[in-house]
Amino acid sequence: MEKGDRRRFRAILWLFLSFTISVCAQNAYEKRVFVSLEGDSLPYRFLRPDSEKSGEKYPLVLFLHGGGERGEDNEKQLTHGAQMFLNPVNREKYPAFVLFPQCPSESYWAYATRPSSFTPAGMPVGQSESPLFHLVKQLLDSCMKMPNIDSRRIYIIGLSMGAMGTYDLVVRYPQLFAAAIPICGTVNSIRLQNVKEVSFRIFHGDADPIVQVDGSREAYKALKEKGGSVEYIEFPGCGHDSWTPAFNYPGFMDWLFKQRKNP
Repeated sequence: MEKGDRRRFRAILWLFLSFTISVCAQNAYEKRVFVSLEGDSLPYRFLRPDSEKSGEKYPLVLFLHGGGERGEDNEKQLTHGAQMFLNPVNREKYPAFVLFPQCPSESYWAYATRPSSFTPAGMPVGQSESPLFHLVKQLLDSCMKMPNIDSRRIYIIGLSMGAMGTYDLVVRYPQLFAAAIPICGTVNSIRLQNVKEVSFRIFHGDADPIVQVDGSREAYKALKEKGGSVEYIEFPGCGHDSWTPAFNYPGFMDWLFKQRKNP
């Protein structure tokens, strides 16, 4: 086989494998639509533990996708992160319920519109809960009523727009979450005054051209000053897609699933 033919073969094989993996993810995550008390609807995907046992309680992971995965197809939100929870080793070692809601195309998780500035000082302060997050909270509450959800192990992960949403939800409901992982996000650090009971692990690339790294650096300093449990991992030379090295960071899943609220 000629060199050019080998390259084309590898490219075709990669596309085939990517498509196969995507189909597997689509099939494993149940496709659902949540309807709120007010009649509003929110598409989401739901993964159950591989082998649920009667009477056993499992963690619940809420995953908030980034801006590029917005839509109405109830599929794109699985683009980043979903495969971690389908890894057979992870499914065996860290059985959990995983929730992937999808943000509508013209919306923004925590805010009515895209913030005009992503600098920490320029991020909103004092705004009311967005209608979309009011809907997400109702969805989360409905899942919490399931008898096999462990209320002491509720986790939230978000990337980019979803990381901004992660900060927002934790600020509003610090009593709910045991752990939060915001990846390439930002927040006005003034808001992080009363969340020290939540364990944070923050990731960011120092060459991020979209959400500048200061957002994570300032959040880390604010949480540390308040005596919170927080780790910060910065990737040198990494751009906006710091979720790729974050998901592959040693102990990513192990750290997450060790966290729990005090009784």
